[in-house]
Amino acid sequence: MTESGAAIVQSDRSVLLEVDHPGYDAARAVLTRAAELEKSPEHVHTYRLSDLALWNAAAAGARAQDVVADLRAVSRYALPEHVVHEIADRMGRHGICTLADTSDPAVLRLSVSEPLVRERLAADPKVEPLLRAAPDGFVIDAKHRGAIKQALLAIGYPVDDRAGLTDGAALPIALRDDVFTPYPYQRSAADAFTDSGSHGVVVLACGGGKTVVAMTVMSELQRRTLILTSGNEACAQWRRELLHKTTLAEDDVAHYSSSSKRVAPVTVATYNMLGRKGGDGPTGYRHFDRLGEESWGLIVYDEVHLLPAPVFRLTAQIQARRRLGLTATLVREDGREGDVFALIGPCRYVVPWRELEASGHISQAQCYELRVPMDSELARAYAVASARDKPRIAGENPAKLRALAMLHERHRGDRVLIMGSYLDGLHLAAKRLGVPVITGKTPHAERDRLYEKFRRGEIRTLALSKVGNFAIDLPDANVLVQLSGTMGSRQEEAQRLGRILRPKPGGATFYSLVSRDTCEHERALHRQMFLTEQGYRYFIEDFDPEDTDAEKKVVH
Repeated sequence: MTESGAAIVQSDRSVLLEVDHPGYDAARAVLTRAAELEKSPEHVHTYRLSDLALWNAAAAGARAQDVVADLRAVSRYALPEHVVHEIADRMGRHGICTLADTSDPAVLRLSVSEPLVRERLAADPKVEPLLRAAPDGFVIDAKHRGAIKQALLAIGYPVDDRAGLTDGAALPIALRDDVFTPYPYQRSAADAFTDSGSHGVVVLACGGGKTVVAMTVMSELQRRTLILTSGNEACAQWRRELLHKTTLAEDDVAHYSSSSKRVAPVTVATYNMLGRKGGDGPTGYRHFDRLGEESWGLIVYDEVHLLPAPVFRLTAQIQARRRLGLTATLVREDGREGDVFALIGPCRYVVPWRELEASGHISQAQCYELRVPMDSELARAYAVASARDKPRIAGENPAKLRALAMLHERHRGDRVLIMGSYLDGLHLAAKRLGVPVITGKTPHAERDRLYEKFRRGEIRTLALSKVGNFAIDLPDANVLVQLSGTMGSRQEEAQRLGRILRPKPGGATFYSLVSRDTCEHERALHRQMFLTEQGYRYFIEDFDPEDTDAEKKVVH
């Protein structure tokens, strides 16, 4: 405790952090290791010492006494004693339940170190059917490995999974040191994954080189690999990177898709393909059953925070494989972070975005929220609209087009991306500026053509729908203007900023246009939370479309 501390730890396990306090950065660094950001308005941010955050800290090797000591060092007042007890209790639960092999490969041993916990598990209606009694614990069928981890996490006892993993078929692969050298933090991330038992999640900022981490892991394990990702563009990008930066040959890497069902030693497929129902296989998901026949030694889950529900269910059945999750942010708007922890693994390595920025591995970024009014007629229409229609009306506010034109003129000569979730407004924006637009309906060949023209500098501005949220390789983009977003999605805000974070001279600039006095206000605060946790601050400015000097007044 220090009278000048920046944080206040409260009895409900919330932590208030004073943004303008000189100790803000140090306190934020402490909190991000063991707490989750809940709210981030201008002056006071609210964190929570949640169970999952504490379990991730425990899985990363942190001790309860160290977490408590760190909190005391940044806290203005004494920590409530029962909060100290709860931190010790929650972190101490990690490892009470441990999975290990038995002499029978079809059976796993679930050791439970606390007698009272054993009694609780034996009496739980969802857990008990999976168990068979054994000395000091239970045994379970190996096929229930994922299900038991989900069930135990749900009742507050995360499993330390030490059971063996399938080796998979061998795959000679090396990184091409004549092309690139992994950064030290990328090698550290790969080592943290392999040293921890080869199941878990690595968190790095967009542009921080998550694909390099995966390739480094592959070169260490030397095993056939299945890579699952968000879309076909991402599949193509993975394949290009693998062929460029490793010793794999063309025939060694396949893109498994609707048009080609070829399987290779390294196969890249989308979550959508894996989750398609049909077929006569054991799961009823034809592509999962087809790919499940292969002898994979590693499964890579790219953008693991996007994992859809069907793939969660299927992942529960392949727990004997090494599993590497990659993401820029573990937050999920559906609250299923616990399933990522249980089925992919705990967070094994994370580098704060601002740390990568400070070291020059991603661009320095300035974030601005530009608040745009609605005219009186639109404001009346908004006032009487249904809750369902209000976000669209706010998102397609025509006054945003003038703000956009102003920003576009200011950044003449820069490489600009314009992104929006409402297609009518996006098309109007593209038409006003005379720039091409890419949506989900744009053929892939046309997308690739436009992306390549942008990379070559033949076009300097692109308008993108949500198809641009993930895995587009436009390293020279340095300005992004967000016309509208998808609800209050923190993931999307982080991913969109990530589109412009590749290192480059002059840094990056991110604008979010928000209709004043609408639901976009509250949602903008929620969307910004993850980036605020990383240390970014949004500069708030008002835009007046009737002010001829607006260009001089806004965002300076």
